[in-house]
Amino acid sequence: MRERQCLVGPAPKQRALPAGGGAAARKMVAGGLCLCGLLRLLCSLLIPALFLSGVLCACLAILLWGIRLWIQGRRKQQTPAGRDGRRPLLVAFFHPYCNAGGGGERVLWCAIRTLQKKYKNVTCVVYAGDRDATEEDIIEGAFRRFNIKLTHPVKFVFLEKRYLVEASLYPHFTLLGQSLGSVFLGWEALLKCVPDIYIDSMGYAFTLPLFKYLGGCRVGCYVHYPTISTDMLSVVRNQDTRFNNAAFITNNPLFSKFKLVYYYLFAFMYGLVGSCSDVVMVNSSWTLNHILSLWRAGPCTSVVYPPCDVQTFLDIPLEEEKNSAEYSIVSISQFRPEKDHPLQIRAFAKLLKEKRLRQQLSLKLILIGGCRNQQDEDRVNNLKSLCEELGVSNNVMFRINIPFEELKKHLAEATIGLHTMWNEHFGIGVVECMAAGTVILAHNSGGPKLDIVVPYEGRITGFLAENEDSYAETMAYIFSMSPEKRLEIRENARQSVCRFSDQHFEETFLLSVEPLFK
Repeated sequence: MRERQCLVGPAPKQRALPAGGGAAARKMVAGGLCLCGLLRLLCSLLIPALFLSGVLCACLAILLWGIRLWIQGRRKQQTPAGRDGRRPLLVAFFHPYCNAGGGGERVLWCAIRTLQKKYKNVTCVVYAGDRDATEEDIIEGAFRRFNIKLTHPVKFVFLEKRYLVEASLYPHFTLLGQSLGSVFLGWEALLKCVPDIYIDSMGYAFTLPLFKYLGGCRVGCYVHYPTISTDMLSVVRNQDTRFNNAAFITNNPLFSKFKLVYYYLFAFMYGLVGSCSDVVMVNSSWTLNHILSLWRAGPCTSVVYPPCDVQTFLDIPLEEEKNSAEYSIVSISQFRPEKDHPLQIRAFAKLLKEKRLRQQLSLKLILIGGCRNQQDEDRVNNLKSLCEELGVSNNVMFRINIPFEELKKHLAEATIGLHTMWNEHFGIGVVECMAAGTVILAHNSGGPKLDIVVPYEGRITGFLAENEDSYAETMAYIFSMSPEKRLEIRENARQSVCRFSDQHFEETFLLSVEPLFK
């Protein structure tokens, strides 16, 4: 036995774990088990979630496809084939404010007239929000304001929810609110009339995917002014106070950063919806640069200068000024905040009060424009109050929604045409002032700087300014010039604006929209 015990030997002793080592090991094992359990739990939740998401996406796709088929069925019911067996082509323009008197409305009616002259089997439709006006009133207003007479009838589809795109409904997050509102307004338009070709002529880009993917339409747009631009981003980034960037935001770095993030997100969405367009027309080089950077739709984007009734204004005799003690300065623009009428009034007051004129002249500032709604009318009342505050009420005249002939009369008698909007997308009023024979003084930015008030064959066509002082100084300089020198500038300006005529617009517009009719 003893020998056997020696062969077997004593049992080996187990190595003792260091103090606390067992507890640490148990924690590691428990942690590993917890991690594995967590992963298993996530996998068990993820797979059903992915499956459910796939089912929901499939259901949504089927629903949207069903809506698309239903809407296309409505199109066939709305426009039955004619006697020749052909169904007329419906071309719809989305222009809720078609009864306003601005440059955008002139583009609308000229575009419709152009299509009516070119295509015989086309019926033009206008989605209008002016329910307080009849079809006859709107057509008559287009002729009275713009001297545009259509060759064929137009079908109007009156929308009831235009209030959804009113800026007053969204005191905060206005861009987002108006854009989402335009989607609901566009849905109402689509349900009431399903076109073959849809053209957004007022800048509601968020309606484009609605008509393209649900309506099955070929879509195009004419962009007067990008809803958001890189300039707007820079204004917020630099904390500059402007009409669309309130002082309480610029004075708070946190608010400014939040608004900058909001603008970047909105710009991203704006680029997505804009890229849906099959044809993109822009009204100036300034707008082109911004749309290309946001929408990245270069191959289908082109510049189509808006139609200006150049010939009608060129018919005004251009004669050397007679010696007169009274001179007028005329401004043509809708009474909207971005037009910056207060700058015109303050600069004019500074011109009068600071005795910048070498000789004593009787000057009058005539503000001509259209009012779209009560907000615009309130704005005019505020401008009148500003005139009283600055003591120039007797020298400032407001002419609202005037007939075309009266507009021509004021321009024919004016010495200076005044424009003050920062980054004006184009500036039809600027072109009209130049064609009528005034010496133009416009803002040193946007379309006037890049496309309009530029040298013609090396000769000066007008002047640019940026603030109260520069506007007042330049107006004083223009009045100090000899009548012969002013006449030379007026003649140069007239020769330079022929590229903005109705005929040139018709040619470039038809060339741009041609892909929509193929």
